[in-house]
Amino acid sequence: MKTFFRFNSLFGKAVLAAAFCLCAFTPAQAARTQSSIIIDAYSGKVLSASNADELRYPASLTKLMTLYITFGELESGRLKMTDKLKVSRTAANRSPSKLGLKPGSYITVHDAVMALIVKSANDCATVLAEGIGYSEENFANTMTKVARELGMKNTTFKNASGLPNRAQKTTARDMAVLGAAMYHHYPQYYKLFSAKSFTWQGRKMYTHNHLLKTFKGADGMKTGFTNAAGYNIVTSAEQNGNRVIAVTMGHNTLRQRDRKVASLMTRGLHKLALADNIEKPVLYADAGASASADAAEIARTADETSADKARWGVQVGAFSNYAKARNYALQIRRGLNSNYIKKARIDIEAAAKGAAVVYRSKLVGLEKNQADKTCNRLKKENKSCIVIASNPIQQLAMAEQK
Repeated sequence: MKTFFRFNSLFGKAVLAAAFCLCAFTPAQAARTQSSIIIDAYSGKVLSASNADELRYPASLTKLMTLYITFGELESGRLKMTDKLKVSRTAANRSPSKLGLKPGSYITVHDAVMALIVKSANDCATVLAEGIGYSEENFANTMTKVARELGMKNTTFKNASGLPNRAQKTTARDMAVLGAAMYHHYPQYYKLFSAKSFTWQGRKMYTHNHLLKTFKGADGMKTGFTNAAGYNIVTSAEQNGNRVIAVTMGHNTLRQRDRKVASLMTRGLHKLALADNIEKPVLYADAGASASADAAEIARTADETSADKARWGVQVGAFSNYAKARNYALQIRRGLNSNYIKKARIDIEAAAKGAAVVYRSKLVGLEKNQADKTCNRLKKENKSCIVIASNPIQQLAMAEQK
């Protein structure tokens, strides 16, 4: 049986439709390159990648972060699906795609969420941003902060919708990190991404994610397009107990994008099925470098046992303040003064605890015996600790940081 990881939600209270253009593509756009990546959703292992760290405009993939923060508010109880949010003039004036909300009117959180998922409604993105973050600018700052906490080191958000902004950038790898976080942190809300339609005030709207209809096992997540970004998608599918998350960005046509991501998922799921037949299930995430060509990856599968050893860590404390959590982890690492601990990475995981946020201090990147030895030593010094398996989302995010 495939082992998967369930993580706590990342962030607490936030201070939180693509812009379709019918213009013809310019020669520069026609010659644009694409970025793609596909990962094993349960381990975080990169199955294949191409230009995965090249900066891109996210377009409406931005709304995944808007939804991620919204789901955090819902899980904490600070927001309810039945809450009604007021529509500002700013929100109502957003460019299409949108519901066409009127200034001064109200929309429920549920309807705004579904409008983002199915319709990619830019006016609803701003409504959520203003309702949670008091202003869209404040909300965008929180979006970037949450991105950094997740390990999305190359992402900057400037608005909640993905409407054009030259400073709003991301990468395919960062979007895969966000997709994995969405799936693992909020499974109760992730299922909403499988909706093929949404009805609002008697109008029925249909999803932009055609993979939900054409690819077996596909059940989310988000598409995006602007003229500058091209056609983008983050999507996920599960077959026979294996799940992949795929991202492809920068395509000139919707059909080209959908064919590419379908091909990625087909090959990724096939690779995982082959691995199931020749080795035991992978229990911990791959923290290695970017994926190589498919054939080379399959050939290396049997040799990865030794590399998979360093998938453990030690949680040394939990604090209400990020800086305190990091400083304590640094202090512990300095005090232990062993070669393998000096090489250990510090990982601060933010987790919801009731209405508060707790920051867990961890030393990760250890082998199991090293983690055990470290924790035993700390206990002898009357310091609390827990041996843990490393977080696959963080492992994916750190794959290019070595």
